[in-house]
This record gives sequence, C-alpha cells and structure tokens, in this order.
Amino acid sequence: MGVTARRIASIFLAGALNAGLLAPVSAQVVLPPYEDRLLRLSEIVGSIHYIRTLCAKRDEGWRDKMQALIELEGEDAPSRARLTAAFNRGYRSFAAVHTKCNEVALEAEAQYRKEGLDLASAIIARYGN
Repeated sequence: MGVTARRIASIFLAGALNAGLLAPVSAQVVLPPYEDRLLRLSEIVGSIHYIRTLCAKRDEGWRDKMQALIELEGEDAPSRARLTAAFNRGYRSFAAVHTKCNEVALEAEAQYRKEGLDLASAIIARYGN
C-alpha cells in the first residue's frame, strides 16, 4: 500500500471511529434479546401515563413505574436514554392525538393496557423474572 493509500485508509478509519461506525470490541454493547419488546413496553407506559393524567386529572404513578423499570433495566446511559425516549415517544404520540378524555381515548388506553400486559407476560415467560 502506498503512502497516499495508507493516508486515505487512516483518515477513513479515524472518521469511522469518531462517527461511532467502528468501535473497539470491548466497547460494543450487547443488547438484551428482549430489548425491542422492552422499548415497546416503555412506549405503552408513556401512552397510558398521558391518558390517565388526562382522564383522571392526577398522576397515578406511571412515571414512577417507568423510573423503576429504567433503574432495573438501564445498565448504562445509552440504555437509559433509549427507555426514556420510548416512554416520551408514547406520551407525545398520545398527546398529539388525544386532547380530551373521551370514549376513544379510554378505548385506546384499554387496548394499550392489554398489549402492555401481554408484552410483560411474554418477557417474563421467555426470559425469566
């Protein structure tokens, strides 16, 4: 490899490392096999938190439940950030659609509660408690 080719290769590698495209083997994060389900569950909790606050006019502890889940499952800052972002995404998506408590909002909440229960049960059944 010539000097120019080596220079181009080193610039590419440095750029890839800085961009996070290549990470040292020891720094690569191994996500739990249930990560996608856990993120979906976090979205659901955010959505339910929004609807319950809208309809019940008080906080029923859904945010605290999410914080407990983050503390249990968020092994590092990126993991905690993903869980938090999923919760916030669920909250914001329901806030954009449901501006008042009505039958549609309550039906959506009931469907999300069922999906959340199914997800939580599947995670526990497959990966343990």
